Amino acid sequence: MSSSEEYPTPPAAGVGKRGDDGYLGYLLRQAAAAYRLRQDREFADLGITAPQFAVMTMLKAYPGQSNADLARLAILTPQTTSVIIANLERAGHIERRAHEVHGRILQIDLTPSGHSLLQACRARVEAVEKELAENLRESDIDALRRSLVAIAKMNMA
Repeated sequence: MSSSEEYPTPPAAGVGKRGDDGYLGYLLRQAAAAYRLRQDREFADLGITAPQFAVMTMLKAYPGQSNADLARLAILTPQTTSVIIANLERAGHIERRAHEVHGRILQIDLTPSGHSLLQACRARVEAVEKELAENLRESDIDALRRSLVAIAKMNMA
């Protein structure tokens, strides 16, 4: 390209390689980034982040997990999870207790405050997910879920 030629403007999401002609991995990453941004915007006034929401969601589903277990469940690094746990504990949304057998392992649970916050976050996420599904048939949603699970199982085994 000569110096007098302009570089093309990158396309918007949904166009070219950012659309139907895109690489599957890129499109997954693009969708995840868009969803994460939407969650962050929805949670901003609650003082919580999408990764904190993921940790709290996993704690509700699987109470008493350790930091390492939560990192795996929430698909975060142990270091990130440690920071999240410390911040949630400082805010009074979780509590840690020694494991009954392995005292050095700390099990983590949501507090009543954490349950209330998670419920507020969940209501917002449900609204976002309803909006995401508006233009999809139920069969498409089921197929998308199966496809995403299959991809995760293949790559996270």
